[in-house]
Amino acid sequence: MFKLWGAAAIAVALPFTDITQQTKIDFRLENSPTSEKYLPETMGGGVAVLDYDNDGRLDVFFVNGARLPNPDKSDPKYWNRLYHQNAGGTFSDVTEKAGLTGMPQNRYGMGVAAGDYDNDGFEDLYVTGYGGNTLYHNNGNGTFADVTTRAGVMSSGWSTSAGFFDYDKDGKLDLFVCRYLKWSFDEPHFCGEHRPGGRSYCHPDNFPAVTNVLFHNDGNGTFTDVSTKTGIAATQGKSLGVAFADYDNDGFTDIYVANDSVACLLFHNNRNGTFSEVALPAGAGFNEDGQTFAGMGTDFADYDNDGFADIVVTDLSNQRYLLFHNNRDGTFTDATMRSGVGAATNSYSGWSTRFLDYDNDGWKDLFFAQGHVMDNIEVTSPNLRYLQPPLLLRNTGGHFASVDGGPAMQKLWAGRGAAFGDLENDGAIDMVVTNIGQKAYVLHNEGASRNAWLRIELTGHKSNRDGIGCRIRVTSASNLVQYYTVNTAIGYLSASDKRPLIGLGASRVAKSVEITWPSGVVQRFANISSGTSLAAKEPVDAP
Repeated sequence: MFKLWGAAAIAVALPFTDITQQTKIDFRLENSPTSEKYLPETMGGGVAVLDYDNDGRLDVFFVNGARLPNPDKSDPKYWNRLYHQNAGGTFSDVTEKAGLTGMPQNRYGMGVAAGDYDNDGFEDLYVTGYGGNTLYHNNGNGTFADVTTRAGVMSSGWSTSAGFFDYDKDGKLDLFVCRYLKWSFDEPHFCGEHRPGGRSYCHPDNFPAVTNVLFHNDGNGTFTDVSTKTGIAATQGKSLGVAFADYDNDGFTDIYVANDSVACLLFHNNRNGTFSEVALPAGAGFNEDGQTFAGMGTDFADYDNDGFADIVVTDLSNQRYLLFHNNRDGTFTDATMRSGVGAATNSYSGWSTRFLDYDNDGWKDLFFAQGHVMDNIEVTSPNLRYLQPPLLLRNTGGHFASVDGGPAMQKLWAGRGAAFGDLENDGAIDMVVTNIGQKAYVLHNEGASRNAWLRIELTGHKSNRDGIGCRIRVTSASNLVQYYTVNTAIGYLSASDKRPLIGLGASRVAKSVEITWPSGVVQRFANISSGTSLAAKEPVDAP
């Protein structure tokens, strides 16, 4: 245990404590607010936690905005930032040393995806934004190189969330990119009220929808845009969040996309290199009233331990965050109200989110980064607030209830991106959250210490090296069965730790661990002691 973080613990056990100052992370998301209310000002930015130098400690990468109205990132205050974790739990800004200051200056940064796209053992970064995207190849020596042009993945327009996944199971990570809408600094719109302080950011209804992008990894350092070929480009949206899971357990990864005020998208993988958009017949495109909502962040995981992935989506105040329960027949039911999520979230506006077992009891809980999209919402709607506290809901066996998270969960922020991972390697999931126009904060998990845990570190051979897409089934000594899918694209604009952390409750042994690799290889382990990391390497000679 890091002495620094051990000293930061408080006497009364609370789920999370704010340790930002102790870590020496001092990133501020510079969104450049203007009187013109340019829409990108209020939409960024993402954060990633990843071990970029393979020293066993998670590092943190932040996406930053730009000076407006003509996006300009030349001033260091607008640079994206990489923080390297030191042995004592503090972080050092290594942006310049790592070669990450060179993002094209006419971009406004939005999101980040993390994954080892060339299977060389080092995590790469893909940064999205307004005006184009950038792929940074990890050179394996602490530095990154901009390979966007050679790789062919810049894309165009306004990109938001992105994620690496292997849709055709060829052992190479492909790349899905969300695009928001057709918008330009050259076409200003006035929205809101003609009174002092009444101008507001325009509703997405004012702008045309666009298509998302799917890049296929060709295996030689380049990608091919297969959006049309695969059927992804057949449906337009106003996309902000993306998550991946095999929701019908047919062995192929599907895609869920959170859309802003138009129907959300569920791309079913047809297992032949194409996708079909099925959100409407599957019951996951609208809420239970048949209405669209301001979908922003999303996660795709099994919250009730029935072996089928469910969906959570954040949106605006008075809409209630959506929880779609998987019916295990290819359809979903809106379980927002019966699960307790609706009552707990109605007054909030959410962005990044995740199903995470913060207390390691074997049931995935919910976290939400929050803050209204309108920085003047108190003027137009006095009952609502721009700055909002984060929200933690505890899963009590399929039902969710608010948790008193202590002082750290009572602070008011303009939350946006959030990334999750065990920063201290102590068996508890921590989080890093970005805030518009404010410092980012780091929340250390204090609520998992009473329960046992198991971390799984995967290395693929025939499958992609990260093991993204692996399906994991864990049975504890108490016979509680849990299911996890390995994924880094979670929430809103952000990327999380690829290492699954499984809570075992009071059980000190995982009776069985079964890993189904994307290649189809099934690997089994028995009687794994808690409090350890299981190094699972895909068998090279498996059929």
